Amino acid sequence: MAVTDTDTHMSETCSTCDRATPHDVSVQILTESTKSKNAAFSREPYRVSECRVCGTTTETRMNNA
Repeated sequence: MAVTDTDTHMSETCSTCDRATPHDVSVQILTESTKSKNAAFSREPYRVSECRVCGTTTETRMNNA
């Protein structure tokens, strides 16, 4: 679960650091298809979280339809 620390940065547990660290979090539209013909129809929203300590990036699909 994400919490906000006193510096107003998002803190989350980082699997690489093995502790709660500040993260930059955003929502991005990512293309899932590797075929250029279908790429326009295979975009989905993802929650992207990057650890500010080690740089580990986690992408979580938000629409599991």
